[in-house]
Amino acid sequence: MARNRSYAMVESFHERLVWGTATYALELFEAAPKLDQVYVPIGLGSSICGVVAARNALNLSTEVVGVTSDACRGVALSFKHRKLVESPATSKIADGLACRRPNQDALEIIWAHVARIVEVTDAEIAEAMRIYYEDTHNVAEGAGAAPLAAALKEKSSFADTCAGIVLTGGNVDREVFVAALNGTFEGAFQHVRTA
Repeated sequence: MARNRSYAMVESFHERLVWGTATYALELFEAAPKLDQVYVPIGLGSSICGVVAARNALNLSTEVVGVTSDACRGVALSFKHRKLVESPATSKIADGLACRRPNQDALEIIWAHVARIVEVTDAEIAEAMRIYYEDTHNVAEGAGAAPLAAALKEKSSFADTCAGIVLTGGNVDREVFVAALNGTFEGAFQHVRTA
């Protein structure tokens, strides 16, 4: 489409996208009390790299924790092995985390500045979406709710600390959101798969 209309193509991981995400991170770090850790979703890497940039620019000691889906393991495996690893992306709820082939430039930043990666399941993400809606009346897409799922998974390890949880995006299909709210996520998509 860019070629046909003479538009400039901007890649999904691009320096200017990182600048943009760094602005929300800057606002978070300046508005929140001192954060010991912050949980950030990772798709192709713009968001987490923006958080790292803001954290580093402010010279903070906040631990940056990446969050991925256990059904989209490319980034998690690349982090573990310290080399680019491709992996199928099959999450039914977190398409924003669906990265089959991680971006090498993003990985370099992640390897150097991210403390760890937490993998969450589709069911854990659906539960986090439900919690967001019931407790705060915010609509969270799967990728946006994944950091809350990761924080809940690790909640026993950060007693007496202050954690930031990034909520990005409310772009969720009605059927997916209803299934997450009703606690019927897996069953809803089993029907779709067999149809």
